[in-house]
Amino acid sequence: MDAKLYDVEGQEKGTAHLSDEVFNIKPNKNAIYYSLKAELANERRGTASTKGRAEVRGSGSKPWRQKGTGRARAGTKQSPIWVGGGVTFGPKPRDYSVRLPKKVKRLSVRSLLSLKMSENALKIVEDFTVESGKTKDFSSIAARLVDRDKRQRVLIIDRDPKELNRRAGQNVRWIRYYNADLLSTKELFYATQLILTESAVKLLNDKYS
Repeated sequence: MDAKLYDVEGQEKGTAHLSDEVFNIKPNKNAIYYSLKAELANERRGTASTKGRAEVRGSGSKPWRQKGTGRARAGTKQSPIWVGGGVTFGPKPRDYSVRLPKKVKRLSVRSLLSLKMSENALKIVEDFTVESGKTKDFSSIAARLVDRDKRQRVLIIDRDPKELNRRAGQNVRWIRYYNADLLSTKELFYATQLILTESAVKLLNDKYS
């Protein structure tokens, strides 16, 4: 399939070829779900920790005698029902990481690219470099390519990210500049608009076909 190609001024320049196997498949919701779930789980540090009754401070002596005081029975100050006592079933450091089959990851990327294409949330632009390295110049290019109502989370995908572009775009809250070779299901899923450079499209056609 072919799609419109834009220049940095936001004007149509021609067409770009998109592989049907990458940009025109039926989205697989299960692959998207499991891939997104795995990426979010892999971001967790798993360092939350609480102390059980065997780890909190306190003497081993009985707080008061068993009978005759009128109070409830108590055998230790480390009891979870006491203030300063241990935590029952609290979190401990653990590994949340999940390993997914490579085919599932690739299918989720292809599904999201196809989904964005079907929703008219994907545009292709000629390769460009902001020679000035200024945020103003970079954001103005993006603004000409993206409708105002889709500027919440715009993902600009390039084959070989340029340092000048990266530096110019890092201070714009609604723009993220990414390497086409390191696509993330999370970033694709939450993006309100995708902007792919010509070279990025060629890489994706070759890599995911």
